[in-house]
Amino acid sequence: MEISNRRIGSGHPCYIIAEMSANHGHSFDKALEVVHAAKESGADAIKLQTYTPDTLTIDSRRPEFLIGKGTLWEGRNLYELYGEAYTPWDWQPKLKAEAENLGMHCFSTPFDETAVDFLENMEVPAHKIASFELVDTILLKKVAATGKPVIMSTGMATLAEIDEAVRTLRSNGCTQLALLKCTSSYPSLPEDMNLRTIPHLAEAFGVPAGLSDHTLGIAVPVAAVALGACIIEKHFTLRRSDGGPDAAFSLEPAEFRAMVDAVRVAEKALGQVNYEMSEKEQASRVFRRSLFVVKDMIAGEEFTHENVRSIRPGNGMPVKELDRVLGRKAAVQIERGTPLSEEQIG
Repeated sequence: MEISNRRIGSGHPCYIIAEMSANHGHSFDKALEVVHAAKESGADAIKLQTYTPDTLTIDSRRPEFLIGKGTLWEGRNLYELYGEAYTPWDWQPKLKAEAENLGMHCFSTPFDETAVDFLENMEVPAHKIASFELVDTILLKKVAATGKPVIMSTGMATLAEIDEAVRTLRSNGCTQLALLKCTSSYPSLPEDMNLRTIPHLAEAFGVPAGLSDHTLGIAVPVAAVALGACIIEKHFTLRRSDGGPDAAFSLEPAEFRAMVDAVRVAEKALGQVNYEMSEKEQASRVFRRSLFVVKDMIAGEEFTHENVRSIRPGNGMPVKELDRVLGRKAAVQIERGTPLSEEQIG
């Protein structure tokens, strides 16, 4: 797939997305600072979220609207949480313009049809579908109809649900799609990540695949790249100590930079299937073992284990020739430390 002339897929550098989410703390100046820090930390794109509490839920204290156990937000009311976390819509065109001035992409996750219309007016280069919205076929059809590239997270989804979502997108106009393996727990444990799903997603649906990561640290994204991830999305904050709904599983700038650097090293290391020696390996061949004469010998003397050994360096005959050499006689006088050659054997 391609976002604003940036190719994404096998053979191209991993596309790295910094997710701002709620880490602006409802300060526009801080949001601008996050954009700049993301660029300096090596992100290819900054991602926003486009919703309001009223486009996501209703303000109710019924038990159904209280967050249950097992998350950072246990016991909170959904409406209040989204009120704290949402990014004001009037900021978003300004943040996009700032990101583009820095040479970085900016797009968002729409959570309803009005958000899609808003983002289309902003002329975003792509749309992101969140894991929780993968089953929202109304939203999927609306996003697909834009014709923009779509990146969709797959947390919680069964293979059948992913298949239905992919079919919905493709049948409604989406021609460029990427899927992200995601574990929708916050934070996620490494043992719950199942990164081997990434190449399976790519093969099963014929798309670039990647990772939307909520683990702590940078090891999991780097491992994902080693398994073929073409996209890494990671939450980004200036300081976890600032707090906020997503701070606990977000990377600070120095950590994000370390992740990007590690990903780029991993990409170089992956290379291709290759059994040829590198130029530097050629120079190291001399440190292989080979056959050397290890005692002074006179012409006619028999080669034995005492006067011929397999040692480093590799200037002599191959070690595999030892059995053929033993018992034969020296054709010439040979000084200790001489690499054994065919001409010396009678």
